[in-house]
Amino acid sequence: MARPIKHPKPRLDLEAEALTALEKARALPHGPERTEAMKRAGILRNAADMHGLLFAKRGTPLKT
Repeated sequence: MARPIKHPKPRLDLEAEALTALEKARALPHGPERTEAMKRAGILRNAADMHGLLFAKRGTPLKT
């Protein structure tokens, strides 16, 4: 069973956080630290994308 989300972040906050993490990861030199930072940025991006699916209202068009 899925764990309930106590305080979901707004989608725009997640997108901004993902972009910031990606910019910081790209600035790092190649190596394990950069790899982990890129993974974290990808996870945040996926969370932002899923947020739109999980909290969508039925019958309303998607916001772009």
